[in-house]
Amino acid sequence: MPVHLLKLCVGAEAVDDLAAWQAERIAERRAAGPDLDPIHLHPVHVTRMWPKRSDELLDGGSLYWVIRGLVLARQRVLGFEARTGEDGIERCAIRLDPEIVRTRPQPRRPFQGWRYLRPEDAPADLAGRAAEDLPPTLVAGLAEIGVL
Repeated sequence: MPVHLLKLCVGAEAVDDLAAWQAERIAERRAAGPDLDPIHLHPVHVTRMWPKRSDELLDGGSLYWVIRGLVLARQRVLGFEARTGEDGIERCAIRLDPEIVRTRPQPRRPFQGWRYLRPEDAPADLAGRAAEDLPPTLVAGLAEIGVL
């Protein structure tokens, strides 16, 4: 049975900021190594700790992004790889599906690191594209009254 990760998307004001940041990192990798294996052209999130439940995450889990206090999007977890930082410390790179799936807004308080998220507690994917252009707080209000 899969499990998901919940992570704050620090510095992003909206889902589009996350997508733009990931696209920039991929463009940098592509420019640095034109003969790069396609698997290295997927977005990654580098974190200090390796998830202890990595097998469950690889069984269909996603990383859910909290943006400005709301869970607004997710990306499927594809794999993990060790990365050594400039400081010599080994970290975990979580390889993600390039597709960012918008979710029904779900309020979350700030936290450090990540949290595991059970499938039954994860917000549903947003149906349709109508809410993509609305401000996140408006989408949250609409979801709260059952419109989205």
